[in-house]
Amino acid sequence: MFHRIGAAAYKADLKNIIALSENLNNPEKKFKSIHVAGTNGKGSVSHMIASVLQESGYKTGLFTSPHLKDFRERIRINGKMIEEETVTDFIEKHKRFFDVIEPSFFEWTTALAFNYFEKEKVDIAVIETGLGGRLDSTNIITPQLSVITNISFDHMQFLGDTLEKIAAEKAGIIKNGISVVVGERQKESENIFINKAKEANSSIVFASDHYQSEIISLLNEVQTFRIRKNEKILYDKLSIDLTGAYQLRNICTVLQSLELLKNKFPQIDDDKIRNGLRKIKANTGLLGRWHIIAKNPLTIADVGHNEAGIKYVMDQLNSMLVKNQEDRIQNKIKLHIVFGIVNDKDPSHILALLPKHASYYFCKANIPRALDADELKNTATSFNIYGESYASVKTALEAAQKNANKEDIIFIGGSTFVVAEII
Repeated sequence: MFHRIGAAAYKADLKNIIALSENLNNPEKKFKSIHVAGTNGKGSVSHMIASVLQESGYKTGLFTSPHLKDFRERIRINGKMIEEETVTDFIEKHKRFFDVIEPSFFEWTTALAFNYFEKEKVDIAVIETGLGGRLDSTNIITPQLSVITNISFDHMQFLGDTLEKIAAEKAGIIKNGISVVVGERQKESENIFINKAKEANSSIVFASDHYQSEIISLLNEVQTFRIRKNEKILYDKLSIDLTGAYQLRNICTVLQSLELLKNKFPQIDDDKIRNGLRKIKANTGLLGRWHIIAKNPLTIADVGHNEAGIKYVMDQLNSMLVKNQEDRIQNKIKLHIVFGIVNDKDPSHILALLPKHASYYFCKANIPRALDADELKNTATSFNIYGESYASVKTALEAAQKNANKEDIIFIGGSTFVVAEII
């Protein structure tokens, strides 16, 4: 399993998923789908689109990864997780075939999802890529729309060591004649997407060219935006039940995607968009995005785990502290960071983004792929980042809670798996 053990579990071809699909009579060809790739934001974007489709009255499948607490989070219909019995029956029925072709964890999970969506006759399924795009197991679908959120550095050992190479892998989900939405126009990647779309005779639109968003309020874990389209106000107030400043970009990608989907799914209208975005967590069960665990002290967990994701999160933490700068100067507000990462990322790129003034509680998630907490602590000292190491995520958080005053802020992150253990 890639998420637990890393590179040894990754298979960079479509051979197994094609064999699995053929053995199941190609279920992916029997339901409509939307395909979502990107370095950051693809999970949030997938859940947002699924919520709006669900509110619009469509029976909506949703396939995402990784899960935080329960494997079944990965496969949902109208927000309801796949039944345990459906999972175990699938394995028992096909185990002999699995023993022959030896699929990876993600390959057979993808096959299970596609089979389930076909059997349950979904109207539409939102399918998030696992890793990359071109060689991702999900890339056997022919969707109604392809969506690529953005490009930054992650999984470089598989996708390439430049943004151009990573973009080329993500661009692999662009299919002949299928429209593609790219969330952000980035100079390193825009021509790769434009050329791939031209090759595939696909229309392409960059959401950031047309949609702009600004946060106008954050109240009771509901974030409200003002949205402009081509410089004119489209929504004076549009609320989502996801916090985190990085949703500024995701909301534009979603609205651009929904604009194109309206032609094929006419039940989508402004009321359904508003309702769907206001109830993302309730409709889809999304967890781990600027997830508020407690109020006193304010305790926040976020699954951002690569350079761009960590930067978004740290920028938001910093903006919160700047708003309370006078209190912080008087030592009334301190930042406590419970932090752990996986062992196949270069920690220096991530540590360089972390604030120096915080108190750190380094930890190791309970998976083989996690980086040793003592090693992380020692590396951090060369960046003038200091703290203690702890035997588990739980003990690290307990130490932070013990040291924090009720006015302080505790942040938990660095790895999806650190967040999973807390949630």
